[in-house]
Amino acid sequence: MQPTSLPSAGTVPVDVLAVARQVLLTEADALRDVAQAVGATPDFAACVAALLALRGRIVVTGVGKSAHIAAKLVATLNGTGSPALFMHAADAIHGDLGMIQAGDFVIAISKSGGTPEIKVLVPLLRRKGVGLAALVANADSYLAQQADYVLHTPVRREACPHDLAPTTSTTAALALGDALAVCLLESRQFSAQDFARLHPGGTLGKKLYLTVGDLSRQNQRPHVGLAASLQEVLLEISGKRLGATAVLDEAGQLAGIITDGDLRRMLGRGHLTDLEQLTARDILTPQPATIDIAEFAAEALARMQARNITQLVVLEAGQFAGFIHLHDLLREGLV
Repeated sequence: MQPTSLPSAGTVPVDVLAVARQVLLTEADALRDVAQAVGATPDFAACVAALLALRGRIVVTGVGKSAHIAAKLVATLNGTGSPALFMHAADAIHGDLGMIQAGDFVIAISKSGGTPEIKVLVPLLRRKGVGLAALVANADSYLAQQADYVLHTPVRREACPHDLAPTTSTTAALALGDALAVCLLESRQFSAQDFARLHPGGTLGKKLYLTVGDLSRQNQRPHVGLAASLQEVLLEISGKRLGATAVLDEAGQLAGIITDGDLRRMLGRGHLTDLEQLTARDILTPQPATIDIAEFAAEALARMQARNITQLVVLEAGQFAGFIHLHDLLREGLV
């Protein structure tokens, strides 16, 4: 048997840009159809209401590519405050059906709504008395007829040129699942703080729970008085390695800040004759950029980027509490 000839390196046998655009436009058209279908019946809103009142878990099932979409929807639901489980439709009829308890609600995802596994599973679900929503492209299918709610994803054709490979249909199911999860999220008034509690790991979690105080408390607190000499200022900045020192007045209130950049600029302006007479009062920049110790570290990063600076003075109840530096944020992977 002769080996199949392949295109030579660097050649592409089709207009890939035209194909890519056509796939994206086909799927975009399908999403517009799904958006219109959401309001065509009361089922979507009624399904959201049923899920909000649910005492049990949301169990999402499917087979084939629909099973992958179901698993993703479960992850999204769990991450946004709606407890959910994934159950493969084929495994359900071989023991996994035992995970479903009274009070649960099943969302079955299927393009045709008539696959053999679904036809076996649905009567078993009905006997358990759990709620059932059909997320289907075929609103006249067996699954749709048996379900309490039909979440319709009308699909004219797949983006595959043979209208065979699940492409448009899986995109539509994925998007409608996202819409369902976000409706539940907003209805529950699920906050960024709630999200942080469920996503403590990685950069995303840190942006949502790591505070300025979590980082600034690890740093030293460089500060001098208004009458501090230039030598004292230099020693405070260099010794505490944050590139700046706060300047506090006689009452301990923040009067300003001196950065190593301020010192370089001062020397560059030619103030070389009266160095021994200079004090912190003469050098400081008043009204420095500050941030409260309870703010999120991500907000500190935003303020530094907006002002093109590398540190902020940290305040606690209006009093000087230290510094947060860009290096702190870099170390935590927030930059």
